[in-house]
Amino acid sequence: MAASTESYMHMDQSAFDYDYETLRTTGVTLAVIMFVAGILIALSKKCKCSKSKSSPVEGPQPPKTEVPPQTV
Repeated sequence: MAASTESYMHMDQSAFDYDYETLRTTGVTLAVIMFVAGILIALSKKCKCSKSKSSPVEGPQPPKTEVPPQTV
């Protein structure tokens, strides 16, 4: 019985065939998407500083009071 099970497993594995064209196309597509996403993330962090200049107008701030130095 063990011999028939082993021969069945080898037949089953040899009957399976990879579609290498689809695997390669999918891999290249995912690589391009991740590369572009990485570039966009890197550029968005650099452009963040220039966008902060156009922040909304801040409201009036309370006057700052100076605290006299303490002497002992």
